[in-house]
Amino acid sequence: DLSRSVTARQKLEAQLTENNIVKEELELLDATNTIYKLMGPVLVKQEMDEAKTTVGKRLDYITGEIKRYEQQMQELERRSEQQRETLGRLQQELQRAQGKV
Repeated sequence: DLSRSVTARQKLEAQLTENNIVKEELELLDATNTIYKLMGPVLVKQEMDEAKTTVGKRLDYITGEIKRYEQQMQELERRSEQQRETLGRLQQELQRAQGKV
């Protein structure tokens, strides 16, 4: 579970970087530039405001997903630590019991 969460978070980080680059590129453009978005195999003309809004929403979504995965990883690490502590206690009890025999 932890490795899957780490992998998913890494993919999201890559998407975040990519979308930040797109946002920066859009900021460099003015009203005379034409923007196209890829829809399947076709490039479709897109309005500047629509493109900026779409990228902004995508960045918000990706950031939220990264936070969700971070919380999930923290919870998995917390559970793992609890299991290690329980295992350590059980091993100590076993050693004490074996010493009494």
